[in-house]
Amino acid sequence: MELKRVVVTGFGAITPIGNNAQEYWENLIKGESGAAPITLFDTTNFKTKFACEVKNFDPLNYFDKKESKKMDRNTQFGIASAREAVAHSRIIEDNCNKDRIGVIWGSGIGGLETFEKEVLGWAASTGIPRFNPFFIPKMIVDITPGHISIEYGFHGPNYATVSACASSANALIDGKMLIQLGKADIIVCGGSEAAVTASGVGGFNAMMALSTRNDDPKTASRPFDKDRDGFVLGEGAGSIILEEYEHAKKRGATIYAELKGGGMSADAYHMTAPHPEGLGAYLVMKNCLEDAGVSTHEVDHINMHGTSTPLGDVAESNAISKLLGDHAYNIQINSTKSMTGHLLGAAGVIEAIAVLGSVTHSIVPPTINHFTDDERIDSRLNFTFGKAVQKNVDIAMSNTFGFGGHNACVLFSKI
Repeated sequence: MELKRVVVTGFGAITPIGNNAQEYWENLIKGESGAAPITLFDTTNFKTKFACEVKNFDPLNYFDKKESKKMDRNTQFGIASAREAVAHSRIIEDNCNKDRIGVIWGSGIGGLETFEKEVLGWAASTGIPRFNPFFIPKMIVDITPGHISIEYGFHGPNYATVSACASSANALIDGKMLIQLGKADIIVCGGSEAAVTASGVGGFNAMMALSTRNDDPKTASRPFDKDRDGFVLGEGAGSIILEEYEHAKKRGATIYAELKGGGMSADAYHMTAPHPEGLGAYLVMKNCLEDAGVSTHEVDHINMHGTSTPLGDVAESNAISKLLGDHAYNIQINSTKSMTGHLLGAAGVIEAIAVLGSVTHSIVPPTINHFTDDERIDSRLNFTFGKAVQKNVDIAMSNTFGFGGHNACVLFSKI
């Protein structure tokens, strides 16, 4: 059986540095930091007092008041980004068969704000179990793709992927495979996260995973820097419209790139720490290249997982060197998390959108906030520090790794 080709015909984003895909891309190129003091709750007693929040997001600009109350912030972000992507792709205007359109959505945590509010509210009460009737539907991870399918009447495959920070990258890979196998013509793939809450920040603080650079939030996310001290929590959503190539051509859609490869692997090592030799990272990139039928010397750019954690950045850098050999020094690599922070389950898709921008516009966004080289990281690697770089990008990869040792990698190419 010959597998069908899968292309990108639309995308949308709600991020800490832009509330649509164009604004997000422009601020990536400028090297804007989305980090600032937290406004969503009182951080007085917290070790970390800053995050990369989505700014100026009013749900009433997207939903009526009654409708918005039925959705967690996580779902609101997701639907907003999906609307942009669907409009961008013109699949509604072109009367595409809705029975052949699906939605696959990733989130690492889901409706954390809702869970926190309802459980704390009950704990503070007399003990009588009085919960909001929308408590469960607002909280569950799979409700976002459900809402998107209901809004548009999409009857194709519809479910959620949950693999911690790899969740939305896994959604893209699943969407690709379903289209390749002829199970759908179009899949709305994406991910959302809204974990900038007391329990989210408190929980990651307890793990000692977050930066505590409260005196200088904007430079706190500093991947590959010797003095990095943890990741900066982010929130938001992204959506990508995947479509079967011949279907897209037939309707005259604008095609931005081909999703040529998807790789998956497991570290099989530790709940939260990466394999010290980057074994899982190496395998997932190798698997992605093999799936795409692409040689290592053809790679032009890799957007790394690069969270700004002491162990993760070293392991991933070593994996790239091992996989690409001397060619690793010829490519542009970066970490856009230096600007957006870490969007957990939504990281994979918003970083895939960044890679799409590089393929489309021949420019690689910078890694900001680098001050001191880490002697454990090969200084010959080109991390695109400080400023965006003009570069023809025919083949680009994006890495996303999650707690539990879940690894996902996607590869896009010019069409």
